[in-house]
Amino acid sequence: MAYLENARLRLRALEPEDLDILYKWENNTALWIHGNTLSPYSRYLLKQYIADSAAGLEVQKQLRLIIETKAGESVGIIDLYDYDSFHSRAGVGLLIAPEYQHRGFGTEAVALMEAYAFQYLHLHQLFVHVPENNKASLSLFVRNGFERSGKLNDWLFLPDGYENVIVLQKISSSKVL
Repeated sequence: MAYLENARLRLRALEPEDLDILYKWENNTALWIHGNTLSPYSRYLLKQYIADSAAGLEVQKQLRLIIETKAGESVGIIDLYDYDSFHSRAGVGLLIAPEYQHRGFGTEAVALMEAYAFQYLHLHQLFVHVPENNKASLSLFVRNGFERSGKLNDWLFLPDGYENVIVLQKISSSKVL
């Protein structure tokens, strides 16, 4: 079974050639409110990040993959983060470049990452933190079978004030004996 691709997309490891696209996406200040970025990333730091990503999930506790069409077009990034092998869980982060949104790429990428996480990595659960006003992202994860499990009040500081974050989880249907 191919875990990281379907008929339209593949999730692939970072390559040195991804430097320019990562630089563009990571330094898009409009996207910073969805994460913890406080300042721009230099090309040097991103080169180091790409090189260090070869250390793998167990060492980095994170796995960042490029979402790429079968035609070779990079449309976004999907992450496993806060990987915890003892408790068998990880967070999911997703970025679809604005010009590729509303085309189903996010839904497909989450489904591919889920298959990889549950069937290959044997994780028990995935979780995601979504700003309460990000209706498109909430809808995407609910469509992928994630269930709301909580709310973090005033979790994100935005230009207009604090915003709540919705916590969603998806538990693997596989049972550990």
